[in-house]
Amino acid sequence: MIPFDLAEPTSLKDAIKLLDPDDATVRPVAGGTALMLMMKAGVFHPARLVSLRRIEKQYSSIAAAAGGLRIGAMTTLAALERSAEVKKHAPMITRTLLTLSNIRVRNVATVGGALAHGDPHMDLPPVLMALGATMTVAGPKGERSLAVEDLFAGYYETVLGKDELIAEVHVPSQDKKKAAYFKVTTGSADDWPALGVAVVIEGDGASVKSARIVVSAATQMAMRMKTAEAVLAGARIDDKVLAKAGDAAADEAEILADVRGSVAYKRELLRVYVRRAVRQALEGAN
Repeated sequence: MIPFDLAEPTSLKDAIKLLDPDDATVRPVAGGTALMLMMKAGVFHPARLVSLRRIEKQYSSIAAAAGGLRIGAMTTLAALERSAEVKKHAPMITRTLLTLSNIRVRNVATVGGALAHGDPHMDLPPVLMALGATMTVAGPKGERSLAVEDLFAGYYETVLGKDELIAEVHVPSQDKKKAAYFKVTTGSADDWPALGVAVVIEGDGASVKSARIVVSAATQMAMRMKTAEAVLAGARIDDKVLAKAGDAAADEAEILADVRGSVAYKRELLRVYVRRAVRQALEGAN
């Protein structure tokens, strides 16, 4: 790696001031698990990194809030995994983290970094999208609210400005909603997925009032399958409805081929695992 400057501001406001929207070699760094790999591989050569490790502690905390959770963007994935509040209000997140990379990564990687990096293979973004999570984004002009599902603009691309930072994530409580996340890997259970499918269903028994279905990894970014959601909305679930929802998702998604599988392979995975995720959500406790 080439030499670079490291700034360590002690407030979010000061960190934003150190960012330069006109200089691509100036980047914020949270856990650094992805950025450091890019630097070692010679993909990115920073002139200055703005570390967020010393900003206010509120941005690395978890608390129950009105109707759900407030999660600071600097909260580590390990802290998220161990949180009693997260397990109470959003057990889907707790279950997902058990196979999210490995404990060494979870001890360092942060919630904000997992979102801001824009990697479509990340497990947390589709889960947060399915739960209807929103974010507080801070920049030089103040704060704005943004739904997690509106964050991604393309492959490794987000709508964040170069001088904006994710400050907090707000997750509505699952309450009685049924949820499931399926991660399909071609390697170990904690490997990068070939496909991720997150489902959150509101309903009674086998009858669905509404559904949110989010697909990731096989696509250029995590995205909702709204056609498949419409198939489930107001329906009583049986094999025929499940097959129709799986087909709708497979037709709607723009699949990308990579080392984890061809377009045809991933499309068939999607068709199968949408059905399985819906079924598991309905049969699970929450």
